[in-house]
Amino acid sequence: MSSVLSIPASESHRDIARELMQRFAATAVERDERGGTPKAERDALRESGLLALSIPSEFGGGGADWRETLDVVRLLAQADSSLAHVFGFHHLMLATVRLFARPVQWQPWFEQTARRRWFWGNALNPLDDRTVSSAHEGWREFTGQKSFCSGALDSEMLIASAREEGSGAFIVAAVPTGRSGIFVAPDWNNIGQRQTDSGSVTFEKVRVEQHEVLADPGPLSTPFACLRPLVSQLVLANIYLGIAEAAFNDARHYTLHESRPWHTAHVSQMHEDPYVLGHYGDFWVGLESVRVLADRAADRLDAAWRLGPALTEAERGDVAVAVATAKVAATNTGLDICTRMFDVAGARATHGGLRLDRHWRNLRTQTLHDPVAYKLRELGEWALKQQYPVPTFYS
Repeated sequence: MSSVLSIPASESHRDIARELMQRFAATAVERDERGGTPKAERDALRESGLLALSIPSEFGGGGADWRETLDVVRLLAQADSSLAHVFGFHHLMLATVRLFARPVQWQPWFEQTARRRWFWGNALNPLDDRTVSSAHEGWREFTGQKSFCSGALDSEMLIASAREEGSGAFIVAAVPTGRSGIFVAPDWNNIGQRQTDSGSVTFEKVRVEQHEVLADPGPLSTPFACLRPLVSQLVLANIYLGIAEAAFNDARHYTLHESRPWHTAHVSQMHEDPYVLGHYGDFWVGLESVRVLADRAADRLDAAWRLGPALTEAERGDVAVAVATAKVAATNTGLDICTRMFDVAGARATHGGLRLDRHWRNLRTQTLHDPVAYKLRELGEWALKQQYPVPTFYS
């Protein structure tokens, strides 16, 4: 294996992503029905070099900013939102070590990720307090379970969290997935996002070395460290947008090539029906609005990221408002299109073999993990009282 997997100069990140899109789309329906781990597709992501996309070039990575990285997430989501999810969360985990740890920690991890084609998985889930950490001289023990651990299966590294025994302090660490005592269960079987491997991880007296603990500056400790949840939220917004774009494209194909007009429409082709055209007009306005909002939020995130530790609370707050706005718009527009697509595709589009319902199932499953009503409340606080969202792992 070469020391660093680089992207050929003749191919851009988007070119590579589009090649993967075609490959992933060809089997998306079959894999959605099957569920489980998309091993071949994850290996294709490893071979592509895109797992190093957001890593700075001086550490062997692609040197992409967040706008470029999120563009790739969105493209992959158009083909398969499960793969976009594990890919996006991989880069979120890299952002986590960058934001919560010291350079002496994150720099070697970045270099090894680029060189060894590591996939990072998630076992952080701040709402699940079942994993407990006890302190020992020079190391910690993690024991307990975590749920909703996206991408943990078939990963090389995990971001894991635990509550400190006694004090309840929130401890985050980066550990090898294959370490003794870590058991990743293939128990994810939900109606959507069926190949994100978002099941459970069990820690049985796992030894975590002190240099693996992300304590300086630590979780959500500074305005810069508080960019982590905004990266997470914007990854999800771009997944939602990619799903909506996929639903739109599938509906459009069916309207143009398969659907039949209603007998009282008095038109010969479905695409001549004025009501159908009205639906597509709504779809287009919604998609264009979310695209603009998502790109604007990504640009603001990049500007904040470049400021690093100099970032202020107000500057971080401006990014939070932009990200929340994009996330709400992506949720509402996506759910609308994934539902109404059948109004323009017709009854034949509900054939089980097409599995066009997967777009709604994927989006509905993911959006329930972070209720949009609470995002709207945060935005209401901003719109009415000019109060920024309070930083949490979800805002």
